[in-house]
Amino acid sequence: MQPISGWGRYPVVLADERIGEDLEKVTRDAVLSRGLGRSYGDASLPATEGAVVAGTWMADRILSFDSQTGVLRAEAGLSLERLNALFLHRGWSSPVLPGTQFVTLGGMVAADVHGKNHHVAGSFGQHVQSLRIRVADGRILEVNERHEPELLRATIGGMGLTGHILEVEMRLERVASPWIWQQTERVANIDELITRLRRASDEWPYTVAWIDGLTRGRNMGRGVLIKGRWARPDEAPAGLPHKGRTLAVPFELPSWFLGRPVIRTFNAAYYRFLGPREPGGLVDPQKFFYPLDSIRHWNLLYGRRGFSQYQCVLPPGDDSAPRRLLDKLTRGNGASFLSVVKDLGRAGRGMLSFPMPGITFSLDLPLRGAKTQKLVDDLNRIVIDCGGRIYLAKDTLTRPEDYRAMEPRLDAWNEIRRRWDPSGRMMTALSSRLLGDDA
Repeated sequence: MQPISGWGRYPVVLADERIGEDLEKVTRDAVLSRGLGRSYGDASLPATEGAVVAGTWMADRILSFDSQTGVLRAEAGLSLERLNALFLHRGWSSPVLPGTQFVTLGGMVAADVHGKNHHVAGSFGQHVQSLRIRVADGRILEVNERHEPELLRATIGGMGLTGHILEVEMRLERVASPWIWQQTERVANIDELITRLRRASDEWPYTVAWIDGLTRGRNMGRGVLIKGRWARPDEAPAGLPHKGRTLAVPFELPSWFLGRPVIRTFNAAYYRFLGPREPGGLVDPQKFFYPLDSIRHWNLLYGRRGFSQYQCVLPPGDDSAPRRLLDKLTRGNGASFLSVVKDLGRAGRGMLSFPMPGITFSLDLPLRGAKTQKLVDDLNRIVIDCGGRIYLAKDTLTRPEDYRAMEPRLDAWNEIRRRWDPSGRMMTALSSRLLGDDA
């Protein structure tokens, strides 16, 4: 028995986590599979204390790779960090790179992760060709678009609730070099930022924006727009990017550390000094794709109470929604240290996948009890009103009635889930909280 939590460090649950190289063995009695624990809330926690959880991260073998087509097959515990180390210098990359490389292939499927290039490449599930899954009754199946395609689509973005993912087959993409060519520009407010972000998405494969989550008035939502692409061979140096030095937060900081004064000072400095760098320059892909990975244990910055990352998508049609969301954030005790905006393209094939056309906001919220709950409730009302939705891999505090109001696909997904798990064996703390699973 040991206490486990998500990356936000709340909630904490006692579990019987069984870790091994043989996923067929360690998943036999488990109610869920858990990779590196980088979902923020309760998505990779059991619904009841003492439940058996399968730790998959030791099952990380590459089973096959076709250097002509880029098709890779690997065990579900293979991390993106390891995949990058093995393939990037050989001219191959995952077509979708989320904000951390400390995530397993199985986790990338379960959350159907997206990256800075969603408007071009879609989410990770678009590039999955086949999965090997242990379903609730113990059978092990190969699922793809020819064999049990509904189960495949329910599993992509299904948060591990349709079965244990044992192996993943997906297609890597060729890259011109292992370096990124980047441009940045400062933007005065949220309206200008969204306009420039959409314009940049027409020209650049990778786009993202950092925004100041505290400033109000005419400069509300001011930020830095970051654009990138893989550098051409004639632009890139002959050598490979060096693995940069990493810092570590050595201990749990006091909960007041990331309060408004510290965040306000950081935001002002970041906005001032990360300005335009025309016409562009080379950057290490580690810094471009995973800036926070260079700070180990950065979740300790939020102190004993932990934090939640709130991520939502606002579809087009209501131009006032982004400003209303930020207004509620800046008024509602939402001192977000990390606030990120991305442009999303078309929805993927996963039945509960998060991405849809629109603008997505990712906001880190220190947990402050009832105040944070009220803020999440208020943000969710804006999301519901404009037809958006939240990202389950980040959620901690959404109420079940709000989730159902924003997710019209839920009944169809539940029908397939129950077809494969009629007794409700596969269960998590998230599914108990949001979906009504009986813990």
